[in-house]
Amino acid sequence: MHLTNYTDYSLRILMFLATRQKEQLVRSQEIATIYGIPNNHLIKIVRHLSRLGYIETVRGRNGGMRLGTSTADINIGRVVRDMEDNFHIVECFNREGNACVISGACRLQGVLSEAMNSFLSVLDKYTLQDLVLNKDQLYALLK
Repeated sequence: MHLTNYTDYSLRILMFLATRQKEQLVRSQEIATIYGIPNNHLIKIVRHLSRLGYIETVRGRNGGMRLGTSTADINIGRVVRDMEDNFHIVECFNREGNACVISGACRLQGVLSEAMNSFLSVLDKYTLQDLVLNKDQLYALLK
């Protein structure tokens, strides 16, 4: 299983915000600089996270972003599902684009499907709160 950079950056943005005080607003450029992510790309992810309610954005001169809900309410498996555009880890997972000649008899799809479900099941056990238990250490690294 391979997550896209989009999902990776989404999780990193959430972790960054989780290290800040609840009401503290953070500017996108600050996160982009620390992680070495292009700010334009980060802004697209922020908009998506905001539409989904994971973060809250405030416009204006003193604006920025902060978490939109508590860290305990942000499930990592849900975030991954929300941010990934598909889970077609092999061709036969894509019904419309599948041209594999052995699909009708192949058992690999079932094995890979089980593995992917297990992967997501593990992620479902964790929240953002679990990922930032070492909040002080993370904060020191994200200055």
